[in-house]
Amino acid sequence: MSELGGLDIGMPDEGTGGGPEALSDEAKQRFAAAAAAMQQIRKEEKKSKKRDDQVAKTIVKFLSNQNNTRLFILISRLVARDCPSIFILAILSLIDEDSTNAVQAYLQETLQKTEKDMIGDSMALTKNDQLDTDTNAALIAWITRMQMVLALEPEKILMKLMIDERNIDGTVLQLTTFVLQDFFQSRRKGIEFAELQQLTASILQSVFQPFVSGVRKRLAEQAAAMKNEKEDE
Repeated sequence: MSELGGLDIGMPDEGTGGGPEALSDEAKQRFAAAAAAMQQIRKEEKKSKKRDDQVAKTIVKFLSNQNNTRLFILISRLVARDCPSIFILAILSLIDEDSTNAVQAYLQETLQKTEKDMIGDSMALTKNDQLDTDTNAALIAWITRMQMVLALEPEKILMKLMIDERNIDGTVLQLTTFVLQDFFQSRRKGIEFAELQQLTASILQSVFQPFVSGVRKRLAEQAAAMKNEKEDE
């Protein structure tokens, strides 16, 4: 198990080995600040619901592609947990153009801005700045997209991903790690699955951490309500 924003997340059994550097301190600080800003935006935004069908169609199109066989089971598990499709697409958007377009359309409609409007000056994503400029920029944009989607409905998304107040379904880590692996392979930067787990966990921590306390409160309230109901029976 690995700590993720105060949560325990199941680690997949995909071999052993060290991982690349985690996020740099600057990256962590900037993503935390961005999350705070997006929480404020969430209070002011007026959402439309008309894009749900388009999001669902993008998920189906992605699953129907035989080249995505190894991702199919993981995506299906998240769908079975009723994880909102838009967050699944945000994860896939690093490697799939249709997913990127769907997420950007969703953000434009709900927030009147996309990740491009939220990203400021360039920064080194990892501690030792191993990534080239284009790879670094693509990963920052991807993380920002995931964070913006989560910021709109953090309770709705995390409540579907969390098993209880402390544990989160390891499927999200597995899927995100596979997506990262495909991304690096497409850029001829072959990295073993196990070697990406540290970076993946650090990225997900930066995305989830600002919203964990609120979700834990909701889960605690639900547990208390269920306890009271049983006592009243």
